[in-house]
Amino acid sequence: MRSRRFYGISLSLIIINMAAIMERADENLLPAVYKEISETFKAGPSDLGYLTFIRNFVKGIASPVAGILVINYDRPPVLAIGILCWALGTGAMGASKYFFQVGFWRAVNGFGLAIVIPSLQSFIADSYTDEARGTGFGFLNLIGTLGGIGGGAIATVMAGYEFWGIPGWRFAFVMMATLSSLIAFLVFKLVVDPRRGTSIEHVIAKNSTDRKDLIEKGHTNSMSIWMESWTAMKAVIKVQTFQCIVLQGLVGSLPWTAMVFFTLWFELIGFDHNSAAALVGLFAAGCALGSFSGGVIGDRMSRLYPNSGRIMCAQFSAFMGIPFSWFLLRVVPQSVSSYFTFAVTLFLMGLTISWNATATNSPLFAEVVPSKHRTMIYAFDRAFEVSFSSFAAPAVGILAEKLYGYDSKSVDPLLGSAKEALALSKGLFSMMAMPYGLCSLFYTPLYWTYKQDRESARIASIKETEMI
Repeated sequence: MRSRRFYGISLSLIIINMAAIMERADENLLPAVYKEISETFKAGPSDLGYLTFIRNFVKGIASPVAGILVINYDRPPVLAIGILCWALGTGAMGASKYFFQVGFWRAVNGFGLAIVIPSLQSFIADSYTDEARGTGFGFLNLIGTLGGIGGGAIATVMAGYEFWGIPGWRFAFVMMATLSSLIAFLVFKLVVDPRRGTSIEHVIAKNSTDRKDLIEKGHTNSMSIWMESWTAMKAVIKVQTFQCIVLQGLVGSLPWTAMVFFTLWFELIGFDHNSAAALVGLFAAGCALGSFSGGVIGDRMSRLYPNSGRIMCAQFSAFMGIPFSWFLLRVVPQSVSSYFTFAVTLFLMGLTISWNATATNSPLFAEVVPSKHRTMIYAFDRAFEVSFSSFAAPAVGILAEKLYGYDSKSVDPLLGSAKEALALSKGLFSMMAMPYGLCSLFYTPLYWTYKQDRESARIASIKETEMI
């Protein structure tokens, strides 16, 4: 069963990329209204950090569920279930009356994202060849980030208004949940799994006239499902390239989690909602273009240097986070008069520090395991990296409050607070500069492990094909 085409483009890929847009918009929704959440629930930076921690921690530890589901079911229904789950969590957050309710629904939102993100990544990996996979992931990140820009900017602007008596930030959450549910319906009805035409198991399952035959053969036996999943887990964890990328990701993802405080930081400096949204949007735009260009550069470097090109791209991108973090957070005067300097710095920073996933991590994961284990390797990468990096957001809040003297009671709702802005920037810098340096260093072992693991995966795929 082939996907329909729309002006020569696969309809499945169009809808999958729409799902990526909504996923990134949903992720940026809460940080965009941190100031309003803080005022509504009397929450400080550490409390806001815990909300991000809850979502990311659940998203991390639940990611292997996606790998288990995708081994045994087509990805469209799995994706639809995950999207509906995140939509439920998002909508309920907008209706919450108490802070602990926001935390609970944040966890539900994270569980839905845990199912969706690895499934999206493996879908893209199966839709492109090795030589073009970086571009495919780059395009996914490009339009996903554009969704993040839209979601964050719209929520930040809406937060300053009321709609039919409903506070703007609450209305934004309900609106996002509604649109996400629509995307879930489109994924379920119109998306075709790219492996459906090549997987012998799926062909048998779809064409068998007697379901009892499959049960007798053990294809739907729950023990077989769990045994196959356990085998895939062990196979993925043993891959040295996977271990190295996870190691760098444990520290490399810390700065990205800490960046959820950018909107709050700019508002503390004194920027209004629109200006803060514009600055964060410029950074996201730089990341969007950077992730796409990084994927393209990674593809070209892999053709020039098959065993090291992608690794060099990742090390360069991670290293650039050090000087940009230092300049943005410690050098630029924290004043509304520095708007243009902030804007240029954020855009260039996003353009250079966003290559790792598209140029290196995602393409390498697709090459070092057989295709049937791709969702599992993406899922376990998320499990390790996201669950660990989830500590970064509360760490920034704790550092700002306990070490650098941040006091949420001193913040003016309209003018912000220069003292608290400085404290928050110091907390951010602590969680960004050093992790970027360690991330760049931890990519080094890939120069020895990647070639061997790629060859082992190729041989394993050939053997599987011969057995079939």
